[in-house]
Amino acid sequence: MNPRAKNVEYENPYKLIITFTNGEVKLFDLQPYLAYPVYEPLKNELLCSNAAVKYGTIVWNDEIDIDPDRLYLESKTLNYSS
Repeated sequence: MNPRAKNVEYENPYKLIITFTNGEVKLFDLQPYLAYPVYEPLKNELLCSNAAVKYGTIVWNDEIDIDPDRLYLESKTLNYSS
């Protein structure tokens, strides 16, 4: 089982910075998903920016979510440099 989401921050436009339970911080791009009907409401940036963590994944209004394994596997690791 892959790590689950612990924290999420919205990064304009349509990107999520996700902290996972293993401590990794990754960037997930929502843009490709907006073409699918289930994710179409997220084109509204106000709704999209209200992403929250619930049960180890990202949700919006308790109606839209993304598979937690997909979140982890398709996110890009962020490398912070000083």
